[in-house]
Amino acid sequence: MKKILFGITGLTIGGAERVLVDLVNKLNSYYDITIFTIYPKGELEKELSSNVKLESLYNKQYKELSKIGQKIFAPLKVLLFKNIIYKKYIKGNYDVEIAFLEGPITRLFSVKNKTAKKIVWIHNDISKVFGTGLKAIIKKNLDEKIYNKYDELVFVSKDNLKSFNKVYDEKINDNKKCVIYNYIDKERILKKSSENIDVPFDENSVNFVSVARLVYQKGIDRLIKVHKKLIESGYKHSFYIIGNGPEKENLEKLIKESNVENTFHLLGQKENPYPYVKKSDYFCLLSRFEGYGMVLEEAKILEKNIVITDTAAREAVEDYDKKVILENSKEGIYKGLKEILEQNNKEKQEEIIRETKKQYDNSNIIEEVKKIIGE
Repeated sequence: MKKILFGITGLTIGGAERVLVDLVNKLNSYYDITIFTIYPKGELEKELSSNVKLESLYNKQYKELSKIGQKIFAPLKVLLFKNIIYKKYIKGNYDVEIAFLEGPITRLFSVKNKTAKKIVWIHNDISKVFGTGLKAIIKKNLDEKIYNKYDELVFVSKDNLKSFNKVYDEKINDNKKCVIYNYIDKERILKKSSENIDVPFDENSVNFVSVARLVYQKGIDRLIKVHKKLIESGYKHSFYIIGNGPEKENLEKLIKESNVENTFHLLGQKENPYPYVKKSDYFCLLSRFEGYGMVLEEAKILEKNIVITDTAAREAVEDYDKKVILENSKEGIYKGLKEILEQNNKEKQEEIIRETKKQYDNSNIIEEVKKIIGE
């Protein structure tokens, strides 16, 4: 049985983290699997199959390191001393080593190993993640050398591959690249969505739910402003945002200043967001920019009406009937949501959102992953 090592920053609640847990739980009957994290004690660790082994670089969570002043030094240490760290901690004689997320773990796993096949998974739009300025230029040049050390580069969407090629042009061999969509456990989502949780929705309102990290990329600040304008125009509806992040304090302040505390709710992180998604009228992802968007796959499994902005996330819903794609601007979101709210009754709703035509199935993805890893 082949020995496989997956690496990720930590198994906290997040899209790539959720995919990795589902993936290794499905693959563990075919391979001897270990997950190596930089930071331990992630919320999703408890969902791993008992056959999957777990190792960590640090013995403290990222937030614990932040409290003792090591927030900046911890990832910098991985970058500066990756060869030393690799030789000290990666010693399981693995057949395949897979860096499953951009950043420190990809740099660490790039260290040369004569026996292990090296694979890197790329989840994000590289052209957007780096940002601009000197720091972006340094990261771009550094990571170009890092990615060239891998045998295979796996992208979770065609759009991510296209964006990666724009950044790195022809500097990384195309023969190394392939697209494999993210695997997600359908039965787990259906089961968890049926758990009895008190969802505080207003039954007399149209309820929108989003699962998103509270960062600039997700455009929650923009959405609050649109929501305020719609409320002032007489369109009754409520937003429920599940997730935490660095923008939480600013968003809470904006909600209060906009006087929409009763209709725009930041619910915080939820280990099980699926009952909220299931009971919503619409699931939305109204980001400024986006990758493939695993939360959209989850919403599709629950057969929800989906509303997104025109970002790379459109690839996730292109074959899904129950969707609306809005122009990616404050005006476009306002116009689109206004139309949805105006037509939100059983007779008119069918004009903008149709019934889904086929059941969700991504079982073929496991075979694609097995093929790239090898039997």
